[in-house]
Amino acid sequence: MNKVIILFFISLTSLNIWAQQPKDTLNTEEINVVKPYQPKISDAFKIKANPSISNESVEKQGVDYTIKSMPVASTFTPSKGKAKSVKRAKKERLYDNYISAGFGNYTTPLVEAYMRTFPNRDSEFGALIKHHSSQGGIKDVKLDDSFYKTSVAVYYKNSTRDKDWNISMGADHSLFHWYGLPETTTFAETLLDTINSKQAYFNFKLDGEVLLYNSSFKGLKASVNRLSDAYESTEIRARIQPQFELPISSELFTIDLDLDLLNGNFEKNYLNNTSLNYSYINLGVNPSFEVLRDYFSMTLGAKLYYTVTNENIGKTFNAYPNIDVSYQIVDEVFTVFGGVTGGMNFNTYNDKTAKNPYLSPNFYSKPTDEKYRAYAGFKGKLASNMSYLLKASYADQRDKAFYLLNNIQTLGTLPVLQPYLLGNSFSVVYDDTKTLAFHGELGIDFSKEFTFGGSVDYATYRTETILEAWNLPNLKATVFGDYHTGKWTGNAKLFFIGERNDLELPSYILRILVVEKDHIVSAKAYADLNLGVSYSFSDRLSAFAKANNLLGSNYDSYYNYPTQGIQVLAGITFKFDL
Repeated sequence: MNKVIILFFISLTSLNIWAQQPKDTLNTEEINVVKPYQPKISDAFKIKANPSISNESVEKQGVDYTIKSMPVASTFTPSKGKAKSVKRAKKERLYDNYISAGFGNYTTPLVEAYMRTFPNRDSEFGALIKHHSSQGGIKDVKLDDSFYKTSVAVYYKNSTRDKDWNISMGADHSLFHWYGLPETTTFAETLLDTINSKQAYFNFKLDGEVLLYNSSFKGLKASVNRLSDAYESTEIRARIQPQFELPISSELFTIDLDLDLLNGNFEKNYLNNTSLNYSYINLGVNPSFEVLRDYFSMTLGAKLYYTVTNENIGKTFNAYPNIDVSYQIVDEVFTVFGGVTGGMNFNTYNDKTAKNPYLSPNFYSKPTDEKYRAYAGFKGKLASNMSYLLKASYADQRDKAFYLLNNIQTLGTLPVLQPYLLGNSFSVVYDDTKTLAFHGELGIDFSKEFTFGGSVDYATYRTETILEAWNLPNLKATVFGDYHTGKWTGNAKLFFIGERNDLELPSYILRILVVEKDHIVSAKAYADLNLGVSYSFSDRLSAFAKANNLLGSNYDSYYNYPTQGIQVLAGITFKFDL
């Protein structure tokens, strides 16, 4: 009985504990660890039982599939394939040297030779010789109209990892005649027989350049040029142009320096035996900040010039803007650009006679002060093979240079026997001028063999003192094409020059008695077509032919200076290695 009672109380106690389990009766207590546990190696023990790993592989299940064919109606019958052979094009060999010689009507020889050699892997030495002349023969010309020009030049180049430098030396000897006598004046044959109308120019030049790649000093250009003629005239020009480049973050800051010295001496002026001399020193500084992005570029800068002359002008300081901005609106299709610039530019005897060799040997130089030249335009591609450019500009220039026909110089009633005093030479005059100009270009690549293009220039001039922008045309245009296929190469060029005005006065004595505008004369507009073709017999030997002025007009390059008619010249070119 007692055992039964004890078991009964134990069962009740167990049921009471089980029933109270869902209720949390634990109390939060704070336990203080007197000594932290510090395990020992001896406390570790090995697991005596190894894990059981099953190595059973899963059996691959087979895939059962079928294709249900559906008939398709077709009349196509494939032809048998045939392997196409690939013809390997012969690679043209390039030679370092060549000699070219030709001969044409008007007794016109042409010789040109270029040779170079490489003393070592970093150096190059070369030479160029060129001669072109003609015995003349222009219809109705009373004085000798022959000419020739011979050029010789040598150079040396050296290229290393950190720098490139080169030096060149050359000489030009050219001869021209003042054959452009005025039609309004009659000269006795006995007088003309005594006239030696020859003018000869001898030009010596020395140029050098150094380019550095791992320095803020990027290099410099230096040149010395000396020109003399058959009348003891001399002009010397020396120029040094160093450049510095400083990267600022991702942009570029450059400083261009320019030291320009010019000195000229002429034995006499046009009216008397008084000598002419001029001397200039021009020191220029051109700092600029350049920003380049994927579709945007900008140059912000200025041009500062300090000019010293031997005239009443004395010393002058001038500042000009130098800003250029370009933004690509549509990639390679449409880019707009614009800017404004200016500068102080020398007018040299060498530059002027290169464009017009019929100047009288009493040239007087004045620098042209271009206050500003603002321009804007756009360029891009109309198609993948067609590029274009359109540009407009406006310039304000002080002492812009113009060619002007000299009047006949007389002493009483007898002409002076200097060959350039018969109204057949030119002088250079200066005037303040504002110019509005437009320029357009178009180029088309029809194929790898044929390219075509052209350009148009139109300008209007507003002068301050002189009546006209003498000898400057309002319109110039050029159209050209090049074709190459196999061994044949051909090119064509058609250019148009608009009418140019000049002033023809009977004599200097009468100049103050006449109204100048009544004596304005014009060199008529003209077009000239030139063609060229060449045929390669081999990589070494080729033949060429040129034909100029195919339209056959004896146009005037300058007033009273007619050119030769149709000119044909043919020759050969031989290439070789030393």
